[in-house]
Amino acid sequence: MSWIQLIDAHSLASYSAKEFTIELSSNPLNIFVININNNFFAYENRCPHTGVTLNWQPDQFFDIENHFIQCSTHGALFRFDDGYCVRGPCVGAKLKEVPLKIENNEVYVELS
Repeated sequence: MSWIQLIDAHSLASYSAKEFTIELSSNPLNIFVININNNFFAYENRCPHTGVTLNWQPDQFFDIENHFIQCSTHGALFRFDDGYCVRGPCVGAKLKEVPLKIENNEVYVELS
């Protein structure tokens, strides 16, 4: 396992998201990090329903009211804090969380 530095925490405004592609030996890993009132979460950018990426435009992952993460393909809604699907074709499924830590105002994710 290794920690990868992604972004300065201060550069990600509250209720915003940033996507990243991390090149791995097997396949690229597409993830996104969100900041909700200085609580940071990271998930794989992959809908559990069909495997498509969630965002409809670069770094756009939220529903129009900024209450949920939204899949651009089928409209599924996921909670910020645990990635649990509350509406849509994958109700009860979860986004795959990526371990995250903040150290010296830098956001790191753990890759296994």
